[in-house]
Amino acid sequence: MSWQLRRATVDDLEPIMAIENAVFPDDAWSVANMRGELQDRNGYYLVAFPPEHPDLIEAYAGLRAPFREPQADIQTIAVSEGARRQGLGRVLMQQLVAEARQRGSEQVFLEVRADNPGAQALYDELGFERIAVRSKYYPGGVDANIMRLVIPPTEVTPA
Repeated sequence: MSWQLRRATVDDLEPIMAIENAVFPDDAWSVANMRGELQDRNGYYLVAFPPEHPDLIEAYAGLRAPFREPQADIQTIAVSEGARRQGLGRVLMQQLVAEARQRGSEQVFLEVRADNPGAQALYDELGFERIAVRSKYYPGGVDANIMRLVIPPTEVTPA
């Protein structure tokens, strides 16, 4: 299946929250928090949808990256159940890292549940490294692994 990405807006809040509540039933963000993220000038959120159905949001991901600041944070990423295992999470992550680079970030950080090996494997493949653990950070006493990606500098070569 092919996907199209576009910048998320507050108009996408309802489908984003539907995915948020389905994927994170125990610790979903509130509508107010998500609305704030979508409106924040330091935020960059994307939604993914099939090109033939632009109103069918299947995934979203968000970045907090103030312009010309050295550090950025992946705030969240979620893919609906029916759209998983098709590379969509990888594409979203790559786009967020590209945006962080464009904004001048040198490092990107994220937190991932210690009991989510699939997400951890993706982040490992993308070059993130585990740098710390937040003990019992998530509901149910689940630890959070803190991961960091050092963004390689853009290489410019003569034509």
